[in-house]
Amino acid sequence: MTEPLRIDIVSDVMCPWCIIGYRQLSKALDATGTHHEIHWHPFELNPQMPPEGQNTREHIIEKYGSTPEQSEQSRQQMKALGSDLGFAFEWTEDSRMHNTFNTHQLLHWANTQGRMHDLKMALFTAHFTDQRNLSDDAVLVDIAAEIGLDRVEAAAVLDDQRFANDVRSAEQFWQKQGISGVPAMVFDRKHLVTGAQGVENYTSILSQLAEMKG
Repeated sequence: MTEPLRIDIVSDVMCPWCIIGYRQLSKALDATGTHHEIHWHPFELNPQMPPEGQNTREHIIEKYGSTPEQSEQSRQQMKALGSDLGFAFEWTEDSRMHNTFNTHQLLHWANTQGRMHDLKMALFTAHFTDQRNLSDDAVLVDIAAEIGLDRVEAAAVLDDQRFANDVRSAEQFWQKQGISGVPAMVFDRKHLVTGAQGVENYTSILSQLAEMKG
């Protein structure tokens, strides 16, 4: 059995391109039959975001200077891409961006249970498809419990912030590697690919990596 290809993915569940990129990569992994292991890492798109969050459209216009028309066009583009990949973006006028520091702490804890990937997927769906409030710890605990994680333990992790320093350290590590935007994927610990590249490009990258190893 060959050693699995290590793929480190730095991302935030507030980032639509992170789930699009992951779904594209996943299709490419299936198509190439690549033996792999995925490791998720934290990145906060909006570390200064207040606890109550901010309206998504207002936030995008404020942060990137987009016009409402550009913002809508971008949503439709992502919606179409998501649909092709089996993921539903269901934005509304009331969609909100949230502070994800607690989300990352919960993911860190889920990793100790071997369930980080499952929780990550559940959080993407909760945020983009179901419009749930990830600023609310009770909602985060509900999502963890829905995938079979221990509700009491999940609540305790958020309450005592036991993984706060670990998450901060991990975020700082990736920032020091020059990661300033997500998704950022590192293949085999040395090949960095940023942004959602599309199924064909990921397939090509995986094939090249297999040749290099071969």
